[in-house]
Amino acid sequence: MTPLSSAMPALAPDTAPICDPVTLEIIRGAIMATQREMEALIERTAISAFIREKKDFYTALFDERGVMAVGSMVPIFGDLTSPVFEHFPRETMKPGDLYWYNDCYGSKGAVTHSNDQVLLAPVFHGDRLCAFVMSWAHFADIGGLHPGSISPDATSIYQEGIIIPPTKLVDAGVVNEMALAIFHRNSRFPAQSEGDMSALMASVKLGVTRVAEVVARHGADTVSDALAQLLDRTRTLVRRRLAETFDYGTYKFSDQIDSDGHGNGPFSLRFAITREKGANGEDRFIFDATESDDQAPGPVNLIMNKGVPGMALGLYFLGGDPSQVVNAGGPLAIDEVRLREGSIVQPRFPAPLGMRGLTMMRMLAVLNGLVNRGKGGAPAAHSAYVVTIMRGTFGKETGTPKPFLLADGIGVGYGARDFADGIDAVYFVAQENYPVEFLEGGYPIRLRQYGVVPDSGGPGRFRGGTGIIREYEILADEALLAIRIDGVKNPPWGYAGGMSGGGGSIVVNPGTPEERKIPPLSDGTALKKGDILRIRTGGGGGMGHPYDRPAERVLEDVRGGFVTADAAKTFYGVVIADDQLDVEATEKLRADRPATKPFHRNTYIDELA
Repeated sequence: MTPLSSAMPALAPDTAPICDPVTLEIIRGAIMATQREMEALIERTAISAFIREKKDFYTALFDERGVMAVGSMVPIFGDLTSPVFEHFPRETMKPGDLYWYNDCYGSKGAVTHSNDQVLLAPVFHGDRLCAFVMSWAHFADIGGLHPGSISPDATSIYQEGIIIPPTKLVDAGVVNEMALAIFHRNSRFPAQSEGDMSALMASVKLGVTRVAEVVARHGADTVSDALAQLLDRTRTLVRRRLAETFDYGTYKFSDQIDSDGHGNGPFSLRFAITREKGANGEDRFIFDATESDDQAPGPVNLIMNKGVPGMALGLYFLGGDPSQVVNAGGPLAIDEVRLREGSIVQPRFPAPLGMRGLTMMRMLAVLNGLVNRGKGGAPAAHSAYVVTIMRGTFGKETGTPKPFLLADGIGVGYGARDFADGIDAVYFVAQENYPVEFLEGGYPIRLRQYGVVPDSGGPGRFRGGTGIIREYEILADEALLAIRIDGVKNPPWGYAGGMSGGGGSIVVNPGTPEERKIPPLSDGTALKKGDILRIRTGGGGGMGHPYDRPAERVLEDVRGGFVTADAAKTFYGVVIADDQLDVEATEKLRADRPATKPFHRNTYIDELA
């Protein structure tokens, strides 16, 4: 079995339960409430916009072995505790200790780009180590090649900011102020860095207090057993769902990202899942990513921690079940994970990682494809969320221009499901698009347009989610722009007759003699006061034959601005004139039903290769 944590093996499944079912649910609710309280504290006290407004932060609780007992609904969590244990054994830890790292390679992908800071603290009851709590957040700037630290220009992780190996930040309540001073000195915006770190540290301190209260109320043995039962509950469910989805044999799927920003690509992710009988007669599930392409010179590489495939599949199979919690049961359900060093999902140090979000999102789409290669039920492919970074100055007329850094993450469309349309205009999990009022109040820009992109959702019986259009007027004196968009050449695939979603685009001064199209993964585009920047993000793939979408639903989409009348006729076979449905013309057009194939990316195909 692929170990989730090297701390200790999982508890024996035949251990007699100590925690009764009622107390188990009370403890489950208490630790989930603790996690949410920790996240609320971060949201309300952090300084930088990416944490406070975008909500790019997560928390988790672990049992005394360091195995995740409760985590956020984020499918990229790997083994977060072993990196600390390798440097600071559990038996050396004391109440009041706090550990910190952002080392992507040293943590084997537990953290996947250097902006993300991880804080981990032990929880004690008397002299007994009972649990761990963690808070994690994306810091706006930690040094590196350009403000914001992540950049398509990067060719080495050393260009992406300061690297923190596992470090004891607080020793029995005494803060290592010099370590913090070195870190903050590397930021171009140290006040934000200091405020965000204070918020993260306060969140962990709160988590330690709350978990200690739960242990004091119910007893250490009872809480330990409760966490073990929750872990086994999730693992059992995920393994059952894997068996229901995959017959014996090997299932393969692949997908591509367009480019690494340095003229290379596309890069393919090729995954496989095998179900076989083990020597003991039990099922074995093997995940294999060794056929994925080699690592990229540019910063789209992703260190896939071995816990990630099981975590992502586990989240899908949990399906919002209120009786379950997100924990290591998903990773523990996979018996073996095979990765190839030097591949795009297991790059060699010091390959750059800052734009790994593109590959991460494509990874999740490939996992959807694997499920659909089995018994099906997963959504069609989604777009990868877009990030635009503007760095420059404003206030030149005052004689003292000030620097600014705007990292604006913009939502996209998600894939249609076999029971509902894809979700429109979503960033990532629980994160949010910046409101117009916040952008205009905090940065030298004006939003001229903000809405959905018509026809960006893939046509289908269930329509793919739509992307977003943002049009900025630049009020800064000057700025340099970095942009991250994917899925332009290889848009999100549609499934079961559904069609692929639309790709994104970025244009400066559209419709004028100064119009410029900007490469979708690039840095260094100069902007001046008065320029107009228009960004369109991609949509998700559709599901099912477009002609099976009720004509009345298509009419609603046209009236709502999600689909144009031309697209309704071309793709859905629905004729709409003057905002009214032409029933007779629609029936005539739909009588000639186009043939489809299982997948669609620009054209219908039997397999994605």
